[in-house]
Amino acid sequence: MKRLLIVAHAPSPNTRRLAEAALEGARDGDVEGVEAVWKPPLEAGPEDVMACDGILLGTTENLGYMSGALKDFFDRTYYAVIDDKQGLPCALYIRAGHDGTGTRRGIESIVTGLRWNWVQDPLLCRGEWRDDFLEPVRELGLYLAAGLDAGIF
Repeated sequence: MKRLLIVAHAPSPNTRRLAEAALEGARDGDVEGVEAVWKPPLEAGPEDVMACDGILLGTTENLGYMSGALKDFFDRTYYAVIDDKQGLPCALYIRAGHDGTGTRRGIESIVTGLRWNWVQDPLLCRGEWRDDFLEPVRELGLYLAAGLDAGIF
């Protein structure tokens, strides 16, 4: 059984709905060989990354950057996994009140340093909250889990 780790910051009811949508997609009934787990960034650590076969990151845009919680996750995890998890399939969604470019750039820089493998361009949920943000995030979770299940990633 493969493991998909979702590390998503969810400080509000709507961002929690995004994390739950990602988890729901990853647990789709058509995906049988992947266990999906969601952990908030302050609870996730190097041992979680070492035990996973793919990772989905989720964050809010905070002052033009990723959430402090996700940055903390990277600070605690980076050097502990850099040698052993190169090529880890990853994807990202950003809940951005503005344009999300600074958040995206910061995370892409860290992921490049880790040598993780982007399986899809980052998903930006920009502007005022809309319920139609949920479906693309759910599909992103499904896409990553199905790719792991099929051995594509």
